[in-house]
Order: sequence, then structure tokens, then C-alpha cells
Amino acid sequence: MECNSSDASSSISLLQALLCGGFAGTTCDVLLYPIDTIKTRLQAPQGFFAAGGFGGLSRGLGAAAVGSAPGAALFFGVYETLKPFISSQLPAANPVVTHMIAAAAGETASCLVRVPTDTLKTKMQAGRGNETISSTLRLVLSEPGIFGGIYRGYGITLMREIPFALIQFPIYEWAKAEWSKLQGSPVTPLQAAGCGSIGGAIAAGLTTPLDVIRTRLLLGKDKHGVAYAGTIDVFRRIRLEEAGYYTFFSGVQPRILWISIGGFLFFGAYETYKLVIPFHA
Repeated sequence: MECNSSDASSSISLLQALLCGGFAGTTCDVLLYPIDTIKTRLQAPQGFFAAGGFGGLSRGLGAAAVGSAPGAALFFGVYETLKPFISSQLPAANPVVTHMIAAAAGETASCLVRVPTDTLKTKMQAGRGNETISSTLRLVLSEPGIFGGIYRGYGITLMREIPFALIQFPIYEWAKAEWSKLQGSPVTPLQAAGCGSIGGAIAAGLTTPLDVIRTRLLLGKDKHGVAYAGTIDVFRRIRLEEAGYYTFFSGVQPRILWISIGGFLFFGAYETYKLVIPFHA
């Protein structure tokens, strides 16, 4: 998730960031949803085929679509607003630091929307196939906690998304800047899409263990129906009761595929939408 400019001091308007981010997020999530479902089922404790196999790959799409636009919009609204602010307050700071701080703040805000919808989506992806959004929501709200289990994965999602952003965005911004210097002009949407794809693929592979733990927490229980007590409990039980550390890289191939293709589509869509939604700062 990032914008066209490789210069942290440049900016677009908040409205443009919100609209372009929202449209791009929805476009990417809807088109690549089947790959995400396969990744989730590979990480499910009951196993790929018991979690649904290759059937019903669009299960839970409605829940995901509800969170795509506002989640991506929140990210870009915060990210694009903070980049010039941080640059003005810390003029001597390395641009990498600016991008990291802005991206981490954007992910923190975005997850407030994305975690509830991701919780519903994940349960539906690995469910029996007869779940609806309303029935899954009732189930999640009935779980222990102030908001039931709706925000159970918020902490681990931040633990996954912030490291992901700290890896992806510096790579993305650096690649855009170098490409721009090489050709003597700003990168095109297609070129920016390539930069986003490379950064996303690297970040996806490195953060897969965090994604596995997150998936398990969102599902809530192991293959025997025993509830997970938290992040440490998931880590311990996977290591001791399953295929050891290998399990932490379950679904790494579709995750890298999904995010590399997704990064290409997302950044390409974002840059294209910026051209057709020309609200200037």
C-alpha cells in the first residue's frame, strides 16, 4: 500500500488518498480472494481439505469486501498525511524512517476496520460452507471478550502488518526512486506496480510465520476444538504438537503469490485511480 511519489515531502490531498486507496483495496481484494482462501485453508489446523479444499473459494468474500475499502482508505489517509508532516518536523531524517513511521501508523489505523472483517472472512473460509455473514458475526460476538472475538486478532495482526510494512515500503520507495533516476522521469503506474510487487513478495515471505499465528488466532481453536489462549499458546502448540517450525511456513507459496500479484494490482490501481480522481492537496 503506497502512493506514487518517492519523495516523502510531496503529498496528495486527504480526499484523494481516501478515495484512491479505497477503490484500489477493493479491486485487489476481490480479484485475488480465491488465492487468499487457499492460503487460509493451508494454514488451518484441521488441514487443507478438511477446511474446504478447492471448493467454495469465494466463501467469505462479502465480509472481506466490506472491510477492503474503508481499511485501505484509512491506511492511505494516515500514510499520506503523515509523510509530509514527519518530513517537515524531522527534515534531517532518512526518508526510510519517514516511510516506516507513516506506514506503521497507517497500518494501526487500518486494522481497526480490517480485523473485524478479517475475523469473519477467515472463519467463513475455513468453515463448513453453510455459514453466512450474520451467523458468523453472531458466533464471534458470543465468544468471550468485550466485543466477543471480533478483535481477538488485533494484536497479532499489528505484529504481522507493521513488520510487513517496515519491509515493503522502504523497498517500494527505494525502487521507485532508483527507477525514476535511471529514466530521468517519474515512474509510471505500471512501473510503480512492479516496485510494489517486488517489495510485497519479499515482505510476504519473511512475515509468513506471523501470518500463520494470526490465522490460528482468528479461527480460535485447533483441529480438536480446543481454544487457543493467545499468541504464545499458538506458538507453543504448533511447535510441540504439529510439524514443528515447518508449520510456521504453511501457505508461504500462495501467500507470496497472492501478495506479489496483489501488490502489482494494488499499486497499479492506486496510481491509475490517482490520475482519474485528480483532487490536489
